Amino acid sequence: MKAIDGVNLNVESRSFVVLLGPSGCGKTTTLRCIAGLEVPTDGKIYFDDRDVTGLSPSERNVGMVFQFYALYPHMSVLENITFPLRACRVPPKTIEEKVKEVVQIFQLKDLLKYKASILPPGDQQRVALARAVVRDPGVLLLDEPLSALDEKFREEMRSELGKLQKRLGITTIYVTHDQREAMALGDVIVVMRDGLILQVGSPQELYEHPNSIFVGNFLGTPGMNFVECRYEKGSLVLKGTSYRLKLERQDLIAHLVPYEGREVIMGIRPEYVHVDGKLKDGGLSLEVVAIEPAGRYRLIDFLIGEKVFRVRTDWELSLVPGRRVGLQMREDRLCIFDKESGRAVVS
Repeated sequence: MKAIDGVNLNVESRSFVVLLGPSGCGKTTTLRCIAGLEVPTDGKIYFDDRDVTGLSPSERNVGMVFQFYALYPHMSVLENITFPLRACRVPPKTIEEKVKEVVQIFQLKDLLKYKASILPPGDQQRVALARAVVRDPGVLLLDEPLSALDEKFREEMRSELGKLQKRLGITTIYVTHDQREAMALGDVIVVMRDGLILQVGSPQELYEHPNSIFVGNFLGTPGMNFVECRYEKGSLVLKGTSYRLKLERQDLIAHLVPYEGREVIMGIRPEYVHVDGKLKDGGLSLEVVAIEPAGRYRLIDFLIGEKVFRVRTDWELSLVPGRRVGLQMREDRLCIFDKESGRAVVS
């Protein structure tokens, strides 16, 4: 069984790249191969034009922070930070200069004398990051570093981590299964599944133009709605309804010509569906099943056949479960997927 299969990825210098996917998809194995902790059975790993495939982690000049911080509990914060420099026999004067810089960046001045084991999780995370950064790594590798924190700390550290990376300009590769972290931090997101890379792009590109049903569903809170349809002469007929969505976009029609008379999957984000209080002739009429408050918005659940269809709307429209309303979908935001392969026909 292959942990990762044919992964081919180019990471731009100074960028923040996020490896995103469910547990067991190969994210951490990929990171460990980059770090030198695992040796790939095939293929090469390059830092710039240098082949590092056979080099040890210490020879690659990488800094790595794990999910559980792996600090030395019997050492003070200062001793933890200086350990990699002392291990490399860096001159004391240089150590002093480097520590002074990272202590200021991570705001650790008041913690230097304390044992790492007594610090709260958020402070331990800052120490682990400082220890990784102090050696001036060419690449910073982060393996779900925020997952052990509670929600409040995660939000704070996520914001700080993004600003820190931009300030330091270190090429960073970050592993997570949390799509919110990926969207907030990444210049580039790499979506993985079953050891394969499914799609690479900016957060906006992947959100608006997923190349598969999996990517459309995995990104977004909630994910994209998917509805089974049949394509008939310029229209999508929604399965389980009498609704026929007449298409105006010529690019949609052109790509769907080979699917004439066949079933496809239509995808649309919850925010791109408009709820009408009044029913309109020819519109999609559905009954409100459930309402979930979500801050400024509400998530409204409908049923199309047996599948939940979610719409995001504001609080102005009076809605209650059991009420029947009309829905209008933005055609310019439709994605169409092949029913068999799950790959995008139009995205």
